[in-house]
Amino acid sequence: MTASDIPSVVQPFWDSFVAAADLHTSPVFSEAFFFGDNERDANALAELVLSGTKRATTSLFWAYGADNDPIPKPGDFSVVTSWDGQPLCVIETAQVDICPYGDVTEAYAAVEGEGDGSLRHWREVHWDAFSRECSRIGRTPAPRMPVVCERFKVVYQPDT
Repeated sequence: MTASDIPSVVQPFWDSFVAAADLHTSPVFSEAFFFGDNERDANALAELVLSGTKRATTSLFWAYGADNDPIPKPGDFSVVTSWDGQPLCVIETAQVDICPYGDVTEAYAAVEGEGDGSLRHWREVHWDAFSRECSRIGRTPAPRMPVVCERFKVVYQPDT
């Protein structure tokens, strides 16, 4: 992405991150996004990231192709926003694994940090979210549907 691809509301935030970053090369902007598909979840999940509880996220692999979006890769820098698009922090993708939904582990669910951190909770909320996503892109959810498991770290969070 180029600087012209950065949303105008995010640009000053990104510029502050770049100025503060202690990196060997200038970071490349990947995307600005919120977690989830509704305001309540997006803002609650962002708070989990800001508190350090949520250090991973999972996406439906099929959605990347349907939306013509690149799959995240280690070293990607993204701006996490609130539902209304306000930038909150910058994350760096640390690890990406693609596996069937049914193969996600208890350890990964705990790192994702949602609910009580259990695999049971992870499966319930992600099945619901992936079912909605499948409906949007014309797919049928299944236990073997591929998911993208992305671990990340917060690399910039301005003092509030």
